[in-house]
Amino acid sequence: MLCSDGKKKLSFCGSIKDGDLVIVYEKRDVMKAVKVCETSVLQNRFGVFKHSDWIGKPFGSKVLSNKGGFVYLLAPTPELWTLVLSHRTQILYIADISFLITYLEIVPGSLVLESGTGSGSLTTSLARAVAPTGHVHTFDFHQQRAASAREDFQSTGVGNLVTVGVRDIQGEGFPDEYSGLADSVFLDLPQPWLAILSAGKMLKQDGTLCSFSPCIEQVQRTCEALKSDFRDIRTFEVLLRTFEVHEGKMDSCQGDEGLSVGSPPCKRRQRSSEGSTVQDRSSSPTIKARPCADARGHTGYLTFSRLKCLS
Repeated sequence: MLCSDGKKKLSFCGSIKDGDLVIVYEKRDVMKAVKVCETSVLQNRFGVFKHSDWIGKPFGSKVLSNKGGFVYLLAPTPELWTLVLSHRTQILYIADISFLITYLEIVPGSLVLESGTGSGSLTTSLARAVAPTGHVHTFDFHQQRAASAREDFQSTGVGNLVTVGVRDIQGEGFPDEYSGLADSVFLDLPQPWLAILSAGKMLKQDGTLCSFSPCIEQVQRTCEALKSDFRDIRTFEVLLRTFEVHEGKMDSCQGDEGLSVGSPPCKRRQRSSEGSTVQDRSSSPTIKARPCADARGHTGYLTFSRLKCLS
C-alpha cells in the first residue's frame, strides 16, 4: 500500500499483504482491481490464481495459475487506479490530470480544495502531488458517492491525505474555516460560476483556480464571473493522440497504392554475381507507428485563473 508517514515521499513499499489492493494486469487493455484475501482465488481465462500465493511477493511480480498462465500484480498508482476504478460519474483522465496539476502549481505541502469528488480519479493524483505534508479537502453533494470515495481513498492508501465532505458547493460555497488558506481550488460543477466568489475567498493571495467544463457555454459564463477578482484567465482543451508501435516488414513492392507522391520506382530483385537473389532493403524488418483507432477526443475544457493581489 501507499506509504505516507510524513517523513517519506508517497511510495509503495514492502511486500503484498493480506487486505492490500492490487491491480491485476492481464494485458494492456485488461486490468482489474483486486483486494487480496488469503482464502480467495481469482479465476480468468488464464486459470485459477490463489491469493495466498501473492502474499509476500513484491508489487510487479509475475504469478502463475494452475494452468501455467500468468498475470502481473501491480501497485495501485493513481495512473492505474484511474483506469480501473468504478465510474460513479464521468472522470478525468491522465492527460487532463497531469496538465491541471502543473498549471495549478500543486507541490508537496499544498492545501487543495476540490468540488466535486465524483469517482475520485483526480483526487487520488492530487493526494500524491501534495504528499507527504499537504492535504486535499474534497466535497460532493451526494452522500453515498462521498462515502464510496472515502472507502476508495482508504483502499489506495491516501486516506490520511484526503478529507471528504458532503456539501453543495454551488449553493453553499466552501466552508469558512478554509478562508485564505488554500493554495489551489479545483471546480468540476455543472454551474461553476456560482462557486467563483466563494473560491476566491478560500485562496491565498496569488492562489490558482481551475474549472473543468465539458461545454464551451459553461466556459464563457465562468470566464465572465472570473473577471472581477481573477487575472491571467486562460482556457485549454487537452487532446491526447496515442500511437501503436510494432515491428513489421515494409515492402514497397507490394503495389503502387503504398507509394508516396513523388517516390522513386520500386527496385526489382537483383541477382548477385553468385546467382543468389538479393532483396531490396525495403522488405527488411522495420518499426511501424500509427495512430490508435480508439484514441479519445474531446473530454472537456480547463479554465485557469489566478487570484488578484491586493493593491
